[in-house]
Amino acid sequence: MFKKVLIANRGEVALRIIRGCKELSIPTVAIYSEADATTLYVKKADESCLVGPGPIEGYLNIYRIIDLAKQKGVDAIHPGYGFLAENAEFARACEENGVTFIGPSAEAIQTMGDKVLARKKMKEVGIPIVPGLVEPIAALPEAISFCESIGYPVMLKASAGGGGRGLRICRNQGELTRFFPIAQAEAMAAFGKAEVYLEKYLVSTHHIEFQILADHAGNVIHLGERDCSIQRRHQKLVEIAPSLILDERLRQEMGEAAIAAAQSVHYTSAGTVEFLVDSNLRYYFLEMNTRIQVEHTVTEEITGVDIVREMIRIAAGQPMSIRKKDVVLSGHAIECRINAEDPKRDFIPTPGKITAYYSPGGIGVRIDGNIYAGYVVPPYYDSLLAKLTVRARTWKGAVQRMRRALDEYVIRGVKTTISFYKEMMDDPDFREGRFDTNYIDTHLDHLNVAADVNRVDKVIAISAVIAAHSRG
Repeated sequence: MFKKVLIANRGEVALRIIRGCKELSIPTVAIYSEADATTLYVKKADESCLVGPGPIEGYLNIYRIIDLAKQKGVDAIHPGYGFLAENAEFARACEENGVTFIGPSAEAIQTMGDKVLARKKMKEVGIPIVPGLVEPIAALPEAISFCESIGYPVMLKASAGGGGRGLRICRNQGELTRFFPIAQAEAMAAFGKAEVYLEKYLVSTHHIEFQILADHAGNVIHLGERDCSIQRRHQKLVEIAPSLILDERLRQEMGEAAIAAAQSVHYTSAGTVEFLVDSNLRYYFLEMNTRIQVEHTVTEEITGVDIVREMIRIAAGQPMSIRKKDVVLSGHAIECRINAEDPKRDFIPTPGKITAYYSPGGIGVRIDGNIYAGYVVPPYYDSLLAKLTVRARTWKGAVQRMRRALDEYVIRGVKTTISFYKEMMDDPDFREGRFDTNYIDTHLDHLNVAADVNRVDKVIAISAVIAAHSRG
């Protein structure tokens, strides 16, 4: 096992990794910017190092991080999610400097991180992909010609993208003409590549993802699925496990497809294969995230598997501690991302000082967070404050438990999404499982959330660089 692990991340995911390392008796080293100097994860790590010069640059400085690892006697680095987690250059640099990257190989990251290459690979393997291009598109006339052949609506997507950045829905040629340069600019700002491609936009779908674990002995399993359909601006807000729409036959078929996707790139570590499922229960490969996901908590709750622990074991060359026969999906889990955002103002970020904080508890309630009373929410990062996860034996029991936990949750000083989730838990459509990726758009009025498309576009454009590096 590793002697010491450096965590190349911040916030709640850094604290989650510290907890996993402590249970394996592995000392940890945290890195932090001046804006993060008083956060919990810095206090809980065995050692901590200031990185700079600014609030973001230090978390992205590959060779500074590796130098710190060497100075501190670190033999492994966990990247968390966001920042450098899906950076093939970082994984390769770790390997070249004799430090283990706790994640997949640089080659797997590179292949699956490029959405166009990933689509090509899945097509070769025989996994259904969303109809669209398997090559980047460089010029607007070419895009217009393709859309005339496939028909609107379409989705413009960044080839190196994720998290909704560089993504635009185009319902006609006018919108395509308007959004094409915006998508390219966002892709360049967020990922350093202006390449975009086009897919058919599938209406009324579910966003279903399968959690994968794979070790160096060739064992590849999945831990069931998560439904991540509740999204705003293509970024996830609420995740549930297992899905309410999959039966055992479809779960097995999609799970096998996810395993085949991982095997096609000789994948090791934890990863997530994402699909879209249409109203006829036909599924299409969307992308693979080559890291741990924000929403891994719901899978841990229904399987009892510590995904971070398994990642560390696999990176150390040990076999997984579980086999497929050991995986049993038990009960239902829901995660709500508690964000410092104002739902009544288009989810605009609301940095500031937390003046009061009280977290919920009780049976089946889990908090993954990094905040406390007196903590100042900085404006530089993603707005995620904490993740509230509940588990119960039934779906309706989980909804009711989440509603109770949200009632207990107190965060003062900044606007949060707590009140929005309370209304969602009371909504008959959500309670009965009648939701898909259009849920928030179709329930804005009912959930008392105002929408301003022009303001949303401005907010996304302004925050593209900052947000791209701080969440998965």
